[in-house]
Amino acid sequence: MKSNKAMRVVVADYSGHPFQIELSRCLASRGHDVLHLHFSEFQTPKGSMAPQPSDAESFHVVGVSLGAPFAKQKFLRRRFQEAKIGTLFAARAMEFRPDIVIGCNMPLDAQLKLQRACATSGIGFIFWLQDIYSSAISHYLGARFGLLGQVVGLYYQNLEGRLLRASNAVVAISDYFTETLLRWKVSQAQINLIPNWAPLSEIHPQAKDSSWSRRHGLTDKKVALYTGTLGLKHDPLLLLDLARAGQAQGLQVTVASEGPAANWLADQAAALGVDNLLVLPFQPMELYSQLLGAGDIMLAMVGAEAAEFSVPSKIFSYLAAGKPIVAAIKDSNDAARMICEADAGSITAPGDTNAFIAQVLKLAAFPELCDRLGANGRAFAEKHFAIEPIADRFEALLSQVLAETLQ
Repeated sequence: MKSNKAMRVVVADYSGHPFQIELSRCLASRGHDVLHLHFSEFQTPKGSMAPQPSDAESFHVVGVSLGAPFAKQKFLRRRFQEAKIGTLFAARAMEFRPDIVIGCNMPLDAQLKLQRACATSGIGFIFWLQDIYSSAISHYLGARFGLLGQVVGLYYQNLEGRLLRASNAVVAISDYFTETLLRWKVSQAQINLIPNWAPLSEIHPQAKDSSWSRRHGLTDKKVALYTGTLGLKHDPLLLLDLARAGQAQGLQVTVASEGPAANWLADQAAALGVDNLLVLPFQPMELYSQLLGAGDIMLAMVGAEAAEFSVPSKIFSYLAAGKPIVAAIKDSNDAARMICEADAGSITAPGDTNAFIAQVLKLAAFPELCDRLGANGRAFAEKHFAIEPIADRFEALLSQVLAETLQ
């Protein structure tokens, strides 16, 4: 399906995740002019931002930079920086003179700036809801600062609700979010459920014996692999405990991440002499399939509270790579339900360290089971992650929003 009218679209993708850049490329290949914006200094696994020979001439990528280190761990300074980032995103977007802007992964203070710029210029705005940010802010600031943190959380809940209601449309990645959206008086007509995915064109099953695996000494080891962000909603201690428990069985725990939690994990492994725990930085997208191919068992974890407002995107990549998964996550989370539907691994309750370790060691001992679960995961990905049908849904929504804004 292709739209009859070419549109000028800005995808303001704060994080620069692989599946969102795939969508932008696909829309450009259909004749639309697409500007994909991302925040250069944000620490997260990035998609393929560099130009590719197959890119349409109408596809453009711009990294928006603060020109200064991002103060992720300092709330007040971070808030002002995020507002500035929003201003920079808005300026870049308006220069492009788009018909429609999609705001994705944007912190709320940044999203506010971007949405206001669109409203002032009469440009349609789609809020692509990846996480319910204000719930995370309320939880973590409330736990850290008590009543003051709760007050700040209420402010952001109010702000997020206003931004969602003011959007021409909302793309929710999980039906789990719908109850919150309706409670915030977002109309049912605004809500469009489009689950996340992984780019099958870039993430595919890879032999364990690769140049990347050999370079890091992993080819002949049984590897339990964690990739992606380690933040407040994760528990790096679980990875350390797994490495210590797996030493006798020859299990190699490998982590590809960056930031304070990853640094802490590396420091603890060195201090405790846990020599079967390897911490690496984020790997570029062109090496990502080799990174995933080096793993025998893929690891994921989300705290019990965070499961209410977040769906870990790494699960989609693990499925696409054809690898078995052990995830410490509430079984009500969409990612957990997906693992179970695909029959691609095991779910353990957050906080149950013994159960998590037992499941990983069980898989490590049965390679045939790993192969079967991994194949199930890849089959599920091929059925659900094809970009063309997903782009059809986004293109139809873009056309609908554009028609409404022109009325």
